[in-house]
Amino acid sequence: MVDYHAANNQSSTGGVQIYMEQENDWDRDLLLDPAWEKQQRKTFTAWCNSHLRKSGTQIENIEEDFRDGLKLMLLLETISGERLPKPERGKMRVHKINNVNKALDFIASKGVKLVSIGAEEIVDGNAKMTLGMIWTIILRFAIQDISVEETSAKEGLLLWCQRKTAPYKNVNVQNFHISWKDGLAFNALIHRHRPDLIDYDSLRKDDPVTNLNNAFEVAEKHLDIPKMLDAEDIVNTARPDEKAIMTYVSSFYHAFSGAQKAETAANRICKVLAVNQENEQMMEDYEKLASELLEWIRRTIPWLENRTQEKTVNDMQAKQEDFRDYRCVHKPPKVQEKCQLEISFNTLQTKLRLSNRPAFMPSEGRMVSDINGAWHTLEGAEKGYEEWILSEIRRLERLEHLAEKFHQKAAIHESWTDGKEAMLTQKDYETSTLSEVKALLRKHEAFESDLAAHQDRVEQIAAIAQELNELDYYDSAKVNARCQKICDQWDTLGAFTQSRKESLERTEKQLESIDELYLEYAKRAAPFNNWMEGAMEDLQDMFIVHNIEEIQGLITAHEQFKSTLAEANKEREAIQAIQSEVQKIAQSNGIKLSGANPYTTITPESIDSKWEKAMDMVPLRDTALQDELNKQNSNDTLRAKFATQANTVGAYIQAKMEEIGRISIEMNGTLEDQLTNLKEYQKTIMSYMPEINTLEGYHQLIQEALIFDNQYTSYTMEHLRVGWEQLLTTIARTINEVENQILTRDAKGITQEQLHEYRASFNHFDKKRSGQMVSEDFRALLISTGNSLGESEFARIMGIVDPNGSGAVTFQAFIDFMSRETTDTDTADQVIASFKILAADKNFITAEELRRELPPDQAEYCIARMAPYTGADAAPGALDYMSFSTALYGESDL
Repeated sequence: MVDYHAANNQSSTGGVQIYMEQENDWDRDLLLDPAWEKQQRKTFTAWCNSHLRKSGTQIENIEEDFRDGLKLMLLLETISGERLPKPERGKMRVHKINNVNKALDFIASKGVKLVSIGAEEIVDGNAKMTLGMIWTIILRFAIQDISVEETSAKEGLLLWCQRKTAPYKNVNVQNFHISWKDGLAFNALIHRHRPDLIDYDSLRKDDPVTNLNNAFEVAEKHLDIPKMLDAEDIVNTARPDEKAIMTYVSSFYHAFSGAQKAETAANRICKVLAVNQENEQMMEDYEKLASELLEWIRRTIPWLENRTQEKTVNDMQAKQEDFRDYRCVHKPPKVQEKCQLEISFNTLQTKLRLSNRPAFMPSEGRMVSDINGAWHTLEGAEKGYEEWILSEIRRLERLEHLAEKFHQKAAIHESWTDGKEAMLTQKDYETSTLSEVKALLRKHEAFESDLAAHQDRVEQIAAIAQELNELDYYDSAKVNARCQKICDQWDTLGAFTQSRKESLERTEKQLESIDELYLEYAKRAAPFNNWMEGAMEDLQDMFIVHNIEEIQGLITAHEQFKSTLAEANKEREAIQAIQSEVQKIAQSNGIKLSGANPYTTITPESIDSKWEKAMDMVPLRDTALQDELNKQNSNDTLRAKFATQANTVGAYIQAKMEEIGRISIEMNGTLEDQLTNLKEYQKTIMSYMPEINTLEGYHQLIQEALIFDNQYTSYTMEHLRVGWEQLLTTIARTINEVENQILTRDAKGITQEQLHEYRASFNHFDKKRSGQMVSEDFRALLISTGNSLGESEFARIMGIVDPNGSGAVTFQAFIDFMSRETTDTDTADQVIASFKILAADKNFITAEELRRELPPDQAEYCIARMAPYTGADAAPGALDYMSFSTALYGESDL
């Protein structure tokens, strides 16, 4: 009986083979079954002859032909490839025993402990002992070395059979006896590796003899596997001999082992190519997304830099609404795309590092730094555009107010000057009496007073026109023309006034004085009338204010004006009293007045009429000022609401930014726990979005109310938007860093304890708690881990962890470096070796071989990228797989 207990002998491969006694191993008692003994004799004899024929000999009777030990030693030399001690050629029993002992010693040297099998029994032709010995040899040299997915020997061979026959109907390999009785399993093995030899679909489960003979004949004819079993013996036995089946099946395994190696090589290549294809797709996606984002920025910046002025406030407010639509609708998706672009770039670089590929360098102008630069330019243009819109709205409001004020004053002035030239140029004094001339002279003096009083209005009109020109009013030409006409007319009036005055003074010497009362009336009525006109003009004057202080100033000025009305009324009554005195004197002296006051055209009725109009305007002005005060109070309330919300949001954003900074440094627990916590934290932050939307609503109301300042808060909407975007980007970037750490850990086999150790070491030397460390702190960290660094070695490491030369090392770069230094990855040499297996040891490979061994898409991928092979041993259609393999790892160009 064979004992599979441990033996400390060295095997031919240098390892120690350990044999454990198993339930189904050879048992001498089973040989009492004639059917099994017959199957084993036939199978073991055929198996031995399949090897002995390589040495030009064979056996006929298994227990007789091994008695002298010569063919037994020859069999062992053939299957092991090693030389045994020289056999003894004598015919005596002692010579035979010595030869058999040499064979048994050789078997024992391979880690097999033989129990109850001695040389004497073999020499005596003991069939049971001889079959047991041959089974031991088969186990050791044909079955023991079989290894499939961490299983070996019998279990490995069974697993191999199960894997290969799994796709076939009516085949279910569970053992090495009854699972093979119908012959379908043998045919399935052959068809799996050589489908051209067997028409599997034509086989019937109810015809086992035909199935078995078909498989045995095909294996002997085409696969060089001798027929070791008899179909009738297997079918007619309730339970075929397990060892005979195993021996025969092991021959199939060894016959197809070359195909197994090719499959393993193909799997390795498929894995490498799949990684490369995925990386290339990610590169293409990055380039496409980067190009689209940069193109959007390129198209948007000219729009934001356009400073084409509009003519009205409504036109500028339409532009403001377009800008608000851009801010709320068009830009947010681009912010998300930019964030996703950075995440995709970092993930791609991590995958490239993990697969031992060169770092991805985007095409010129599409680096993350280029996109950040373009984005910074966009935000600068955006800020400038918003400031310009608000400035333009203010300017246009001011312009519309000034233009209306200009035309109002101009209309009043033109109304006043209407007919003045004709009056000043008439010659009425030439035919007048002395009293009439004096009256004309007094009237002219009153006119001069009136003219002087109107000088201020003309100066105001000119000043308003000048301001409209300075503010670039769109209709400045029309304003300038009207202003010039007024000024020219004013100069003409001045000249005519001076000329008439001189004429009247020359005539005055010949005429007597006019009634002083008329003169006094005229002198006092003219300025009072001008004061009333000015007062009515002020009461109708439009105003524009931006805060409570300004409207309160207008209200104060109006109250001061109202306080003067009592004195003005006294003056009106005094002027009216002069006219009454004239009437009284005329009546008392029987004087018939010739008509109106010769010194002025201002009548008592006109004074009373203007006074009543002015008094009617006062309460209207009160109402307008109060309405504006209410509006400014409402605006102030809106400012306070915005400020309260802005201060809350600003503090929240600042607190969360500081909290994220702590989290990124003080991460505890497993990476999965950290990732889950970060995503929950991200959800918490995103749940704050309604507060941002509320603040946006207040901001929109403020802009619609044309509120341009807020003394209750230092925050602006622009600052808070940028802070919120930075908060979302920071948490997304932190999540991506943890995901990359998980990717690194899983790909490199780093334990959670190692990650905690890396984090603790990094945090210890990260003095600023910024998540980055300068090169000197990083050197100290490396030294603390046991690395002895020279300048050149440290420069090499810095080139790996800081390829951009920023002078700072992140935690992700640190763990990438540590994992790279402590783990192994696929190399170009391994891929070349795999291709060489597929190419049957040739230095080139053909398209046909690639299509046969690889999946279609990856085969075509290789064919499209492999250069023609130009070596001396090149064949038609030869492809260079060596340069292709090195190119995968960045060592040369495709």
